[in-house]
Amino acid sequence: MSAAGFHVHGPHDHELEHATQHAAHEAGGGMINQIAMFTAVIATIGAIFSYMGGATQANAGLYKNNAAIKKTEASNQWNYFQSKSTKQSLAEISRDLTPVQADKDKYQAKIDRYEKEKNEIKLVAEGLEKDSTQWDKQSDEQMHLHHRWAQATTALQVSIALAAIALLTKKKWLEYGMFAMGAVGVAIGAAAVLHF
Repeated sequence: MSAAGFHVHGPHDHELEHATQHAAHEAGGGMINQIAMFTAVIATIGAIFSYMGGATQANAGLYKNNAAIKKTEASNQWNYFQSKSTKQSLAEISRDLTPVQADKDKYQAKIDRYEKEKNEIKLVAEGLEKDSTQWDKQSDEQMHLHHRWAQATTALQVSIALAAIALLTKKKWLEYGMFAMGAVGVAIGAAAVLHF
């Protein structure tokens, strides 16, 4: 540049400067574009994984609540069963203590009725306990999936952090680490999709 503020190029200066800037732009720009695209894709996948993690956690809570409701209903049935057993025991004592055959027959009819009712109540209570166990199992499965989604989301977040560091430092090994962590996150997400 001259003292007057203008610059005179030689015949090859412009081409050399253009080639140098183009090569620098390609080297850095390619990496920047690649990392930016990767980050956008991984962030989108991470958002989906995060949603799935929240959904499975909500399902786990709902299923656990259903299990508790069924367990309470079963407990109520067992209490009802116990009250019938108590009435049956009182009827048996009354039957055994009464001297009149007609009263013995009356009490025996009650005993038979209570026994029948107890068997029906027992079936209902056992069915409710089975339902409760099934809801508990489904809740546990959903929590397992929630943990998988959370692990996948965390791996993708680490990948995005590595992308930012790779952009700042221009270190190729960080870029490879970014891709590796992204692959780990996607693999864990695939395991969640497969219920593994």
